[in-house]
Amino acid sequence: MTDLKKGLTYADAGVNIDAGNRLVDMIKPLVRATARAGAGAEIGGFGGLFDLKAAGFKDPVLVAATDGVGTKVKIAIEANIHNGIGIDLVAMSVNDLVVQGAEPLFFLDYFACSKLDPEAAAIIVAGVAEGCRESGCALIGGETAEMPGLYKEGDYDLAGFAVGAAERGTLLPTPDIAEGDAVIGLASSGVHSNGFSLVRKIVERAGLGFDAQAPFSPVMTLGGALLTPTKLYVKSCLRAIRETGAVKGLAHITGGGFTDNIPRVLPAHLGVRIDLAALTVLPVFKWLAAEGNIAELELLRTFNCGVGMIAIVKPDGVQHVMEVLRDAGETVTLLGEVIATDGEPRVVYDGHLDLAL
Repeated sequence: MTDLKKGLTYADAGVNIDAGNRLVDMIKPLVRATARAGAGAEIGGFGGLFDLKAAGFKDPVLVAATDGVGTKVKIAIEANIHNGIGIDLVAMSVNDLVVQGAEPLFFLDYFACSKLDPEAAAIIVAGVAEGCRESGCALIGGETAEMPGLYKEGDYDLAGFAVGAAERGTLLPTPDIAEGDAVIGLASSGVHSNGFSLVRKIVERAGLGFDAQAPFSPVMTLGGALLTPTKLYVKSCLRAIRETGAVKGLAHITGGGFTDNIPRVLPAHLGVRIDLAALTVLPVFKWLAAEGNIAELELLRTFNCGVGMIAIVKPDGVQHVMEVLRDAGETVTLLGEVIATDGEPRVVYDGHLDLAL
């Protein structure tokens, strides 16, 4: 007798095409809500389209950025809180665009998992759509990948890709950054999306679950507090750039903190002097520093410590820039100034952070 083996399907291998199609149908309204001039924000084709002319650009330079959210997704998975992680994904790329003076135009996301749960994935994509709306960019496409065997059940990862544009000659940083320019800090919303491998190690050492009350916030769980979405600085910074003409450079404070990120926008012969006493350290960083016994310089090179964006500003434009940023909803602080330097360190710190709990 012939031994007939059952014919296998893709679903038998762990990939459900119908689930993927259901997810696309679920998120189409979310995607349409991100439509803007230049993009209709419709998905389902093989590529997304964007019309630069319709967006009002005459002689544009395109600027592109890509990023993920790192091991912050592990906390989202373990805490079962997924509604803000999509905002993080958008923020990490669009904040990198605006530091170059570019307006974000469109965004694409990549979602990879072991087994696709359309309802759970739709929550994540809803966050991506919200981040796009808040940044004024269209979500014009993406990719969902089921990869059983590569990811453990329940795990997922995210990547994002953003493209923006600026008119030729308006890109940041400007070439005239000089000694004496002011350094302004824009407050962060929390840990943002950097340093979470260290955060998770500290939480493990503390013996806390993500459902426990946050030691630094009596009204939040630890997981909820740590998952506060990354702040989106696009609209406020674009407004300051366009309305004041005094912004010479911006630095997104991500991995590497102040120490590594600020020099990226400065000429080789310049650095900055930062008054640490002027910086308002958020309670989450005070707790992390104490629980992890983190040295001050390590803290400044790992986390944003309460400042997620730095602006380099003409001295005579400081007040105007700060007024515009505050009017746009930012909390801003004058932190220091640009200084001459003949080598390392490029970032010089005065005083100390207030880490008292």
